[in-house]
Amino acid sequence: MTTRFARRALTAAIGGIVATALILPAQAATEVNVGYAIPSESHYGEGYRAFKETLEQLSGGEFTAAEHPSGSLGGERAMIEGLQIGTVDVVITSTGPLGNFVPDTYVLDLPFLFTSYDQARCVLDGEIGQELLGQMGEHDLVGLAWAENGFRHITNSRREITQPSDVRGLKIRTMENRIHQDAFETLGASPTPMAMPELFTALQQGTVDGQENPLTVITAAKLYEVQDQLSLTGHVYSPAVILGSPVLLDGLSDEQRGWFIEAARAGAEATRAEVSRLEDEGVAFLRGEGMTVNTEVDATPFQDAVDAVHARFVEQYGDAMLTRIRNSDC
Repeated sequence: MTTRFARRALTAAIGGIVATALILPAQAATEVNVGYAIPSESHYGEGYRAFKETLEQLSGGEFTAAEHPSGSLGGERAMIEGLQIGTVDVVITSTGPLGNFVPDTYVLDLPFLFTSYDQARCVLDGEIGQELLGQMGEHDLVGLAWAENGFRHITNSRREITQPSDVRGLKIRTMENRIHQDAFETLGASPTPMAMPELFTALQQGTVDGQENPLTVITAAKLYEVQDQLSLTGHVYSPAVILGSPVLLDGLSDEQRGWFIEAARAGAEATRAEVSRLEDEGVAFLRGEGMTVNTEVDATPFQDAVDAVHARFVEQYGDAMLTRIRNSDC
């Protein structure tokens, strides 16, 4: 009898537990806010979607991602500051403002540092790039993966640019990056640092004459609607980086943190794939939208004109990282 009653009691207890589980709501997923400065229909948007899919799959729904494109969380600098204090969880950003937080990354913004996509991707995916990602932890940021914007080109509303003297006198929007500003000052332009969400209106109103960005950004931000001249100067290779907030990530287990790293790598590959597509198709698209595109730009005079920028960089920051990049096997 005792055994039979014990079995009945156990069965009743199990039934109660199951019934309770059925009526209690499932534990809510942790929502990860992901910000970036350009529209969702862009290479960053492709990166976000790959990040979201991978993170949610690896975590079994424990984490879900929420998209905040077009600078809805602020410009790139503001979003990086948000990572440091935990108001933003993940950001896909250019390296433009990053040197203000992690000075060693300034080297990546030197004009004509890289000569090809293969070389740039090799350096960033190798020891040097991973070392730079690691340094971000010293500045209240988590470096997750190197993504991509592409080689930067100049657009403007005044004239075709074929040689350095054509840049002289133009008011050019740049990122909030002292290396970029120095380069355009050296060319005789008037660099005007400005957050990306402000750029379209500034071009439309004539506040600036032009700007410089990769084909990916020119197409995604529809800058062809307010600019009619594009010159393929390729003066800077522009990486992007996927950053995380230590406020979120430092509290995770090693396994959970690994999910974010894998998701960021998937996002990075998606941005690169879109950059490669637009390198093949972007010029024809922009011409179809009415832009005059100068593809015959001789880079050598531009390189010579900005040699002094490299010299000033070395004087201020040393040549250790620059020499390592130049001497890499990539």
